[in-house]
Amino acid sequence: MLLALSTLVFIHFCALVTPGPDFFIVSQTAISRSRTQAMCVVLGITVAVLLWAFFALMGLNYIFEKFVWFKHVMLVLGGIYLCWLGFQLLKSAFSKQKINSPIVEVELPKSHFKFFMKGLLTNLSNPKAVIYFGSVFSMFLANPQLDHMHAVLLLIVGVETLIWFVFVAFIFSLPSFKTAYQRAAKWIDGISGGLFTAFGSYLIINK
Repeated sequence: MLLALSTLVFIHFCALVTPGPDFFIVSQTAISRSRTQAMCVVLGITVAVLLWAFFALMGLNYIFEKFVWFKHVMLVLGGIYLCWLGFQLLKSAFSKQKINSPIVEVELPKSHFKFFMKGLLTNLSNPKAVIYFGSVFSMFLANPQLDHMHAVLLLIVGVETLIWFVFVAFIFSLPSFKTAYQRAAKWIDGISGGLFTAFGSYLIINK
């Protein structure tokens, strides 16, 4: 049992540190806005991860196997949302270029709740989350040794996700990163927007 839990900790950590939409939205918010708003995004991502883990406990993998179209619909909707995020960042990048001012703020929601929802929706539309919780995570649920450890599994993925992205938010909200962002805001937003658009387009085309 201890080996299975240790393996889960390692695999989930590998999934977290692989750059994807979650990493980019946390780092971009931390570097362009504030640490507090980035933490709201982190909370949204953590809640979404717990929801995915709960869905996996309820038989997400079985649903995907029996209703393949449902998985395709989720991927397409996720792709559309990621493309929308990318469009917002690209629009912000081009606005900075026209105004030629490095200190114009990114046009992101201002309320903490909206930042929380941005994190929640970004993770729910994250293709990594769909694949990971629909397949890899479900493998652990099939282990008889973990039949009575489901609450522990939820705690592990939730705490590990929170710790990692709090670390990311803290690092990217440091003054040195913010200074660098002010000097290259349009390039950072443009690259981030391009990555989000690429993620979304790939999902829609290759569902």
